[in-house]
This record gives sequence, structure tokens and C-alpha cells, in this order.
Amino acid sequence: MSTPTASRQDPSPATDAWLVIPLYNEAQVIGSVIGAARGTFPHIVAVDDGSRDDSARQAERAGAIVVRHPVNRGQGAALQTGIDYVLDRTNADYIVTFDADGQHSPDDARAMVSAAREEGLGFVLGSRFLEGPSPVGPAKRFILGLAAKVSSRSSGMRMTDAHNGLRVLRRDAAERINLQQDRMAHASEIIRQLAATGLPWREHPVTITYTDYSRAKGQSLWNSINILVDLLFS
Repeated sequence: MSTPTASRQDPSPATDAWLVIPLYNEAQVIGSVIGAARGTFPHIVAVDDGSRDDSARQAERAGAIVVRHPVNRGQGAALQTGIDYVLDRTNADYIVTFDADGQHSPDDARAMVSAAREEGLGFVLGSRFLEGPSPVGPAKRFILGLAAKVSSRSSGMRMTDAHNGLRVLRRDAAERINLQQDRMAHASEIIRQLAATGLPWREHPVTITYTDYSRAKGQSLWNSINILVDLLFS
């Protein structure tokens, strides 16, 4: 793991990076999420994972390219589809995985791309727990901390937050991702696959915005328990 260094904030758009957004029934917020991100990341692909609402049309209206799964396959499958799209259709240097529910910050994502570019990192992983207080309850913090310890041990990478969806992958790292776990277990699988690349990396402090909406969409304590079960038995 590389030693973190200060990364200057570049106000220009990150034209060498694409956001990949897994999208499932987020019509209520996806337009504003993409609209907020496009000032920093003009290139966005949203993978509509069999949504039953108006998500795909709202994402297109906001300026994203939309790739569709005809049925719901899970976040892991949507991420792999988005990564494959960027690798096959663009010459992007970096891929950023970014959640659809508004909990991630485009400014954090830009800082992570800048760190990868300036420090020669193969990948950068967002962490809620590197700096300052995090809006995570004690029970969930305990479960996520345990998950990070298990992932650190299995991957050989010392992490504080192994299940954060905000990640930056340099192209050569992304080319070695082949997710087979369609649902939540993909979060552990991608860590193992990134560890196997042997590329330089580090965590980067990020802010997660938890709203009533995002909690209702899967940020509950039970979801964290499911992540831990997937981690232990996948």
C-alpha cells in the first residue's frame, strides 16, 4: 500500500476517466446524481439493471450513456457490464465505480483520479474511516470493520473499508477484473482480483452522504450483515 500524499484539486473536467454507475430503480434521484457528476466527469455510462421504473430514461436525459440488462442481475453484473463497455468502446485511462443513490461525491471521485494519476497508482479505494467521524452507527461500523479485517487478511491488502463502492481503476487494473459474483459478494471478489494484480494502490478518505432515501435503498444494518455473510462464505 502506497503512502498517501497530498493531491492538488484539479478543477478541470476529468476527460480521461469514465464513471460506471450500476442503476436499478433509482428514477427518483438518478437525474440529479448524473447532473451533479457531469461537471466533473463528462463521460458516464449507467447500466440499467432491469429497472421497473423510469431510471434509464432519466439517466439518458441527464446525459449518460445507458446500457440495459433485460432482467435484474445484480450490482456485480452491472459493474462488469459497465467496465466492459468502457474498455471495449473508449480509450479511457481510468474507470470510476460510482453509486446511483447520491451517496458518493464527485469531488471525492475527482481527488481519487488525481491521486491515481499523480502517484502512478493502479487503483484507489474510497474509505469512510480514514479521516474524521463517519455517519455510521456503531453496529454497522463493527460489521464493516470486521469485513475489512477479513478482506485484508484474504487479499493481503491492509484496508479500513473493504465495501465502499467508490473506486478508481486504472485501465490496466480494470482489464484484469472479471466479476462472477453478480450480487453483493462482488465487493469481496473485486478486492481479491485487484490484490492479484500486484499494482500499487492506496485508500483515499471519502465522505458518504446517508439520506433516508439511500438507507431505504439498501444501507441498512441487515444489508451490512448480508455483506459479511457473503464475504465469509463466498
